[in-house]
Amino acid sequence: MEARIMTDHQLNRALAELMGYTVEWSKTQERWSLMLGRKIRATSSGTEDLIWTYAPDYCTDPAASLEVQTKVIEVDAQGYLYNLATVVNGYEAADIWEDDEIISMLKATPRERAEAAYITLQG
Repeated sequence: MEARIMTDHQLNRALAELMGYTVEWSKTQERWSLMLGRKIRATSSGTEDLIWTYAPDYCTDPAASLEVQTKVIEVDAQGYLYNLATVVNGYEAADIWEDDEIISMLKATPRERAEAAYITLQG
């Protein structure tokens, strides 16, 4: 699915999965667990969809968006930079940017960073 048409919840879940989060059901405890590796991050007796709401909010939380940005830079820094430029500036990035284009990337919103990260991590 294209990042621009995803809801914040859908994009947060997709990024959480790409960041290594999983959800597990415990029959004995009758609870869902949001996991990062072997560490439980949250539990809920609600639905699977509900437990995903406990994943980081990459679309609105500046700290979470910087966390995913750090990860995606480790994976593909140049790809992320071009995708961020495209998301923020609204047109395909060139090899050389004007100052106002660079400034707009520095002022990217959490949602814009999340979209660019998703596009980059999807390959």
